[in-house]
Amino acid sequence: MKPLVSVLIVEPSEIIVEGLRTMLEQAGGYNLLAPMHDASSLEERLPVLRPDMLIVNPTLLDFSSKQQLAALSAARPKMSIVALVYQYIESGVMDNFKYVIDIRQTRSSVLSLLKTAVESTNITLRKENSPVDISDNYELSNREMDVLVLVAKGLSTKEIADKLNISVHTVNSHRKNITHKTGIKSVAGLAVYAMIHNLM
Repeated sequence: MKPLVSVLIVEPSEIIVEGLRTMLEQAGGYNLLAPMHDASSLEERLPVLRPDMLIVNPTLLDFSSKQQLAALSAARPKMSIVALVYQYIESGVMDNFKYVIDIRQTRSSVLSLLKTAVESTNITLRKENSPVDISDNYELSNREMDVLVLVAKGLSTKEIADKLNISVHTVNSHRKNITHKTGIKSVAGLAVYAMIHNLM
């Protein structure tokens, strides 16, 4: 039996949440988690709830949506993030979303978009499990964890080098390794990763 795709909806309107819930339940293949009406504790809850897909109203994101999306992706790297839109949102914000549902879309187009988002995630999973990646060591070394914590605290490369008594070149090498092993490029994302793994 094909595993269900777990979906977390973050949206204040109960009417919209119930409409999406009904649509996904009738389509089958989805497991709807208890919805959230705001995004205030979203980053902390993602590792616990472990959704495969997040459908979120972009107006609920607190700070720069690009930063928050990076943090959300870091909290749950294999999760598809879909914007749920029914009012004007600046194009700069929308550019950060790969998938967008407009509530004026038809049922079939919404389901088609969500299917594409799920398939995209599955393709990524297959790539991550390729023979090349399996041979790689994705566990951070002790020194990489030291560098990660200092990066997450906002220190510059030079400050990290001075604090750890290593060269700037060595810090840059560690940062490249951290990015390769975690798949996270942004400082905000690394900060969330460090918190989730109790490194802070």
